[in-house]
Amino acid sequence: MEIVLDRIDCATIESSVVFLYGSDVAARALPLKRDEVAFLDQRRKEDISSLVVFNRLPHRIYVQNFDSDKPGDEALESLRKAAAELQMSLVNEKVRSIAITGEGVIPEEVVAFVEGLHMASYRFDKYKSKKECLLETVTVDSLIVERKEMDENVRLWRRIDTMRDWVNEPVMYLNAPKFADIIKDEADSLGNVKCTVFGQKKIESLKMGGLLAVNRGSEDEARFVVLEYKPADRINKKPVALVGKGIMYDTGGLNIKPDDYMTEMKSDMAGAALMASTLFAAAENALPVWLMAFLPLTDNRPGKNAYAADDILRMYDGTTVEITNTDAEGRLVLADAIAYADQQEPELIIDAATLTGAAVRALGTKVIAAMQQDAQGPMDLLRIVGGKVYERLAELPFWKDYDEMLKSEVADMINCNLQAKAGTITAGRFLAHFAHHPYIHLDIAGVAFYSKRESFYGTGASGFGLRLLYAFFQMYEAVKRNAL
Repeated sequence: MEIVLDRIDCATIESSVVFLYGSDVAARALPLKRDEVAFLDQRRKEDISSLVVFNRLPHRIYVQNFDSDKPGDEALESLRKAAAELQMSLVNEKVRSIAITGEGVIPEEVVAFVEGLHMASYRFDKYKSKKECLLETVTVDSLIVERKEMDENVRLWRRIDTMRDWVNEPVMYLNAPKFADIIKDEADSLGNVKCTVFGQKKIESLKMGGLLAVNRGSEDEARFVVLEYKPADRINKKPVALVGKGIMYDTGGLNIKPDDYMTEMKSDMAGAALMASTLFAAAENALPVWLMAFLPLTDNRPGKNAYAADDILRMYDGTTVEITNTDAEGRLVLADAIAYADQQEPELIIDAATLTGAAVRALGTKVIAAMQQDAQGPMDLLRIVGGKVYERLAELPFWKDYDEMLKSEVADMINCNLQAKAGTITAGRFLAHFAHHPYIHLDIAGVAFYSKRESFYGTGASGFGLRLLYAFFQMYEAVKRNAL
């Protein structure tokens, strides 16, 4: 989809147009006849979020009602969702171009609507013979939105599309070596991102026991990718470390997943995709924040000499871990990556992972399960920003008391608490053991991939979390002033 800025005159425009109609718009500003305005006002009274369509053959005027008196964050989210519903209608009507304007609306409202339209228009149709007729051009009124703001958002939205492509790809195409190559190519094309890819022998020399153990059942070698974006005008003297779980496919290993639990496990690398995409988005839009990303990549298979329950691993930092369940593999690869990142002396570590089914059972599919250790200030800002972009967090307790549930009789720790209690928290506590700097853990299991359509996030890979983290780093200077 191409998004362009231009002056829009509803009286002369030769394409269909969306007119955003909020609570502060004078009826005389609408490009409608008197009886049409009366009909529209009646529809607004019946449903303030309704979409009203007027034919101007061969084009249409879509008047999108919305309640601009709502709290700002809610109003913007309602516009994103309204855009997603409109997008479905435009597909059915085979509309290829549309213009967006309004009267009395603010730039944020127009941007939110375009954002919803762009994200809802995403399709992973690479393998489909017959493709849907999708929007090709969206023209946004240049009197409402400035080019700089729109261009920055468009780059972010396209980065979300790429992230969703990565997560949607099946492992038969996108295994660990292939993904590492793609990330390296992406970094090289940007020019301001350094990428280092550690192959199997380097990982073995580093003695990353968690990553190596999970990889033992696979036909494909593991990879460990390190990205660095270090702008000259950076506001932080030490990097922020982004760690992402990169399990390219998760069978559960020898504790193989039952029934249909293996379906959609190509998405178990969504954490790595998110963190690489966050760093790339910051680099593309020249955010003044020093970021590093650490991405452990492998699949988890029951083949070859697969690791087993009762095995005892020695992790990168020397911690010994008794394996109680091979399907708790994500925390093992993350632990090595966090310990490695920790040696870079970061001022903050943030990880993201599709880590636990317990997070989905506890919180559903609307929110990220979040935990923090010595990072309450950054967590507070992350929660505030999450509310603004409507990619919200639910902070769970992270008390050290939970460490009792990870004790082993034969090693320093077990990798998985087998009691049906506090599964999300104990998984986070396991990871916190390896972090000795301020640390935030984001369990994105409920939001990374949707089996059924979820508004503008669609079906499949959602891209959830990238708008959140990008907005967080836009505000990161505030974190440094008030928290670190």
